Amino acid sequence: MKKLVIAGITRGNEYSPNHIGNDAAIFNETVSHLQQAGYKINIYTEEEFLKNEITEHVIFNMVRNKESIAKLKKLEDNGSLVINSGYGIDNCTRERMTTLLINNKIPHPQSLIVNTNEDIAPFLDNDTYTPCWIKRGDFHAIHREDVSYVRNKEEANEILHEYSIRGIKRAVINQHLNGDLIKFYGIANSDFFYWFYPYDMKHSKFGLEKINGEAHGYKFDQQELKSICNKASQVLNIKIYGGDCIVDQNGTMRIIDFNDWPSFAPCRTEAAPFISQCILNEIALYEFKLVNRTLKLI
Repeated sequence: MKKLVIAGITRGNEYSPNHIGNDAAIFNETVSHLQQAGYKINIYTEEEFLKNEITEHVIFNMVRNKESIAKLKKLEDNGSLVINSGYGIDNCTRERMTTLLINNKIPHPQSLIVNTNEDIAPFLDNDTYTPCWIKRGDFHAIHREDVSYVRNKEEANEILHEYSIRGIKRAVINQHLNGDLIKFYGIANSDFFYWFYPYDMKHSKFGLEKINGEAHGYKFDQQELKSICNKASQVLNIKIYGGDCIVDQNGTMRIIDFNDWPSFAPCRTEAAPFISQCILNEIALYEFKLVNRTLKLI
């Protein structure tokens, strides 16, 4: 048994819409692989993590609660190793993600970021945003209503008004892209990358895959998609990731969503060893830095 003890923090059920079992399964498989590598894992629920101080300095997690994310950031600032980083998880909230991807030239739909209490009709007077998607800007999507497909500016203002009533102050408006919807999963600095057509496999969180419908099988460069996703993971500071993209009839790929530690449901068995190895690699680097820091102080 290794001397280092690792903390593993599960995702709160309210942040796993329609995927509670899948999120728990990939977490448990990761734990199993780390235990096989000789590590003791202390497991905490997200609620336990919020209520108690933890003493482990290496933490892997699937948290989504805003307070949990803030606590992870504080632990990182104090020298703990956190995977995925609390800063990275925060970067995957919609407004931050959109801004970072666009500013770093990651292929992405044309987008607007607006206040939910303003009239956006003037922004929608051209064909770019008719139709479009409106998404809450402050957090991850945890309810079906957090991501809405709208066909005209009247519907758009109605959705924004509803967001405002719910206390959501900012929203992201994405141009609707025609093409094949692809879901992908990846792990930074590894050979693992998996993609599939969610509509064809009836894989869904909120049923929105039906908007783009059945895939046409448009040809695209799979290696380029992996490269784009790995660049996005670096920009967002996420090691274990997943998301969605649209491939149009010309093979052009654009990222429409990027998530920290998704369920890996269709490829869980294949992904778990790579996830655990990613954590082990980060631990090795962390311990190397600690040793070097100690030697410099001697």
